[in-house]
Amino acid sequence: MKTTNIILTQEEINRKTERIAWQIYETFVDEREVVIAGIAANGYIFAKKIAAALQRISPLQISLCEVTLDKSNPAGPVQTSISAEEYANKGLVLVDDVLHSGATLIYGVRHFLNVPLKKFKTAVLIDRNHKHFPVKADFKGLSLSTSLQEHVEVVFTSDDAYAILE
Repeated sequence: MKTTNIILTQEEINRKTERIAWQIYETFVDEREVVIAGIAANGYIFAKKIAAALQRISPLQISLCEVTLDKSNPAGPVQTSISAEEYANKGLVLVDDVLHSGATLIYGVRHFLNVPLKKFKTAVLIDRNHKHFPVKADFKGLSLSTSLQEHVEVVFTSDDAYAILE
Protein backbone atom coordinates (compact mmCIF):
# COMPACT_ATOMS: atom_id res chain seq x y z
CA MET A 1 0.00 0.00 0.00
CA LYS A 2 1.37 3.36 -1.07
CA THR A 3 0.99 6.30 1.25
CA THR A 4 1.45 9.94 0.34
CA ASN A 5 2.72 12.53 2.78
CA ILE A 6 2.87 16.25 2.16
CA ILE A 7 6.41 17.20 3.16
CA LEU A 8 6.24 20.87 2.15
CA THR A 9 3.19 23.13 1.98
CA GLN A 10 2.94 26.22 -0.18
CA GLU A 11 3.75 28.43 2.82
CA GLU A 12 6.86 26.36 3.61
CA ILE A 13 7.97 26.45 -0.05
CA ASN A 14 7.53 30.23 -0.03
CA ARG A 15 9.67 30.57 3.13
CA LYS A 16 12.39 28.28 1.74
CA THR A 17 12.37 30.21 -1.55
CA GLU A 18 12.82 33.49 0.32
CA ARG A 19 15.69 32.04 2.39
CA ILE A 20 17.43 30.69 -0.71
CA ALA A 21 17.02 34.10 -2.38
CA TRP A 22 18.73 35.76 0.62
CA GLN A 23 21.57 33.20 0.45
CA ILE A 24 22.01 33.85 -3.26
CA TYR A 25 22.04 37.60 -2.66
CA GLU A 26 24.70 37.21 0.05
CA THR A 27 26.81 35.08 -2.29
CA PHE A 28 26.48 37.44 -5.27
CA VAL A 29 26.38 40.76 -3.37
CA ASP A 30 29.47 42.00 -5.25
CA GLU A 31 27.89 41.30 -8.64
CA ARG A 32 25.70 43.57 -10.69
CA GLU A 33 23.81 40.81 -12.47
CA VAL A 34 22.97 37.16 -11.79
CA VAL A 35 21.50 34.61 -14.15
CA ILE A 36 18.97 32.23 -12.57
CA ALA A 37 18.84 29.15 -14.83
CA GLY A 38 16.07 26.67 -14.09
CA ILE A 39 15.89 23.13 -15.41
CA ALA A 40 12.56 22.60 -17.21
CA ALA A 41 9.88 22.16 -16.11
CA ASN A 42 9.65 22.36 -12.30
CA GLY A 43 13.19 23.65 -11.84
CA TYR A 44 12.32 26.59 -14.08
CA ILE A 45 9.13 27.30 -12.11
CA PHE A 46 11.18 27.26 -8.90
CA ALA A 47 13.81 29.48 -10.58
CA LYS A 48 11.10 32.03 -11.43
CA LYS A 49 10.02 32.08 -7.77
CA ILE A 50 13.64 32.63 -6.65
CA ALA A 51 14.12 35.37 -9.26
CA ALA A 52 10.97 37.17 -8.09
CA ALA A 53 12.17 37.01 -4.48
CA LEU A 54 15.62 38.30 -5.49
CA GLN A 55 14.05 41.23 -7.33
CA ARG A 56 12.08 42.12 -4.17
CA ILE A 57 15.03 41.95 -1.76
CA SER A 58 18.07 43.02 -3.80
CA PRO A 59 19.30 45.53 -6.34
CA LEU A 60 20.72 42.70 -8.48
CA GLN A 61 19.74 42.62 -12.12
CA ILE A 62 18.21 39.17 -12.63
CA SER A 63 18.12 37.29 -15.93
CA LEU A 64 16.02 34.15 -16.17
CA CYS A 65 17.10 31.22 -18.30
CA GLU A 66 15.18 28.01 -19.00
CA VAL A 67 17.39 24.93 -19.36
CA THR A 68 15.94 22.03 -21.32
CA LEU A 69 17.40 18.55 -21.28
CA ASP A 70 16.07 15.01 -21.51
CA LYS A 71 15.92 13.81 -17.90
CA SER A 72 15.88 10.17 -19.06
CA ASN A 73 19.04 10.85 -21.10
CA PRO A 74 20.71 13.86 -19.44
CA ALA A 75 23.96 13.30 -21.37
CA GLY A 76 22.11 14.38 -24.52
CA PRO A 77 21.91 17.92 -25.86
CA VAL A 78 21.15 20.80 -23.49
CA GLN A 79 19.21 23.85 -24.70
CA THR A 80 19.01 27.24 -23.00
CA SER A 81 16.47 30.00 -23.57
CA ILE A 82 19.23 32.62 -23.66
CA SER A 83 22.46 32.51 -25.63
CA ALA A 84 25.85 31.69 -24.11
CA GLU A 85 26.92 35.30 -24.72
CA GLU A 86 24.09 36.46 -22.45
CA TYR A 87 25.40 34.48 -19.46
CA ALA A 88 29.14 34.54 -20.17
CA ASN A 89 31.27 36.22 -17.49
CA LYS A 90 28.33 36.55 -15.10
CA GLY A 91 27.27 34.85 -11.91
CA LEU A 92 24.91 31.94 -12.50
CA VAL A 93 22.72 29.74 -10.30
CA LEU A 94 21.45 26.46 -11.78
CA VAL A 95 18.11 25.54 -10.17
CA ASP A 96 16.10 22.31 -10.01
CA ASP A 97 13.20 21.23 -7.84
CA VAL A 98 14.48 17.86 -6.53
CA LEU A 99 18.04 16.53 -6.47
CA HIS A 100 17.52 12.77 -6.97
CA SER A 101 20.58 10.97 -8.34
CA GLY A 102 22.41 14.13 -9.40
CA ALA A 103 22.47 13.19 -13.10
CA THR A 104 20.28 16.05 -14.32
CA LEU A 105 22.13 18.63 -12.25
CA ILE A 106 25.63 17.44 -13.17
CA TYR A 107 24.89 17.39 -16.91
CA GLY A 108 23.34 20.83 -16.56
CA VAL A 109 26.49 22.00 -14.75
CA ARG A 110 28.65 20.49 -17.49
CA HIS A 111 26.80 22.48 -20.14
CA PHE A 112 27.50 25.80 -18.40
CA LEU A 113 31.18 24.99 -17.87
CA ASN A 114 31.76 25.51 -21.60
CA VAL A 115 31.44 29.26 -21.02
CA PRO A 116 33.49 31.38 -18.58
CA LEU A 117 31.44 32.37 -15.52
CA LYS A 118 32.35 34.64 -12.60
CA LYS A 119 30.62 32.39 -10.04
CA PHE A 120 28.57 29.24 -10.46
CA LYS A 121 26.25 27.82 -7.79
CA THR A 122 23.42 25.30 -7.64
CA ALA A 123 20.08 25.43 -5.82
CA VAL A 124 17.37 22.83 -5.21
CA LEU A 125 14.18 22.85 -3.24
CA ILE A 126 14.67 19.28 -1.98
CA ASP A 127 17.93 17.31 -1.76
CA ARG A 128 17.19 13.58 -1.41
CA ASN A 129 20.74 12.59 -0.45
CA HIS A 130 20.90 9.67 -2.92
CA LYS A 131 23.43 11.03 -5.37
CA HIS A 132 25.17 8.81 -7.92
CA PHE A 133 27.25 11.74 -9.19
CA PRO A 134 29.62 14.08 -7.35
CA VAL A 135 27.34 17.10 -7.38
CA LYS A 136 25.97 19.09 -4.48
CA ALA A 137 23.42 21.80 -4.01
CA ASP A 138 24.95 25.01 -2.69
CA PHE A 139 21.51 26.23 -1.64
CA LYS A 140 18.75 23.82 -0.61
CA GLY A 141 15.37 24.21 0.94
CA LEU A 142 15.16 20.77 2.54
CA SER A 143 17.54 17.82 2.95
CA LEU A 144 15.59 14.61 3.08
CA SER A 145 16.95 11.13 3.63
CA THR A 146 14.59 8.77 1.85
CA SER A 147 14.71 5.15 0.82
CA LEU A 148 15.38 4.39 -2.83
CA GLN A 149 11.83 3.06 -3.13
CA GLU A 150 10.30 6.37 -2.04
CA HIS A 151 9.41 9.05 -4.56
CA VAL A 152 9.58 12.81 -3.96
CA GLU A 153 7.59 15.12 -6.19
CA VAL A 154 7.10 18.87 -6.18
CA VAL A 155 3.78 20.05 -7.60
CA PHE A 156 3.37 23.61 -8.87
CA THR A 157 -0.09 24.71 -10.00
CA SER A 158 -1.31 28.19 -10.82
CA ASP A 159 -2.65 28.68 -7.30
CA ASP A 160 -0.80 26.15 -5.13
CA ALA A 161 2.55 24.49 -4.54
CA TYR A 162 3.46 21.50 -2.41
CA ALA A 163 5.90 18.62 -2.18
CA ILE A 164 4.90 15.03 -1.53
CA LEU A 165 6.69 11.86 -0.48
CA GLU A 166 5.25 8.56 -1.69
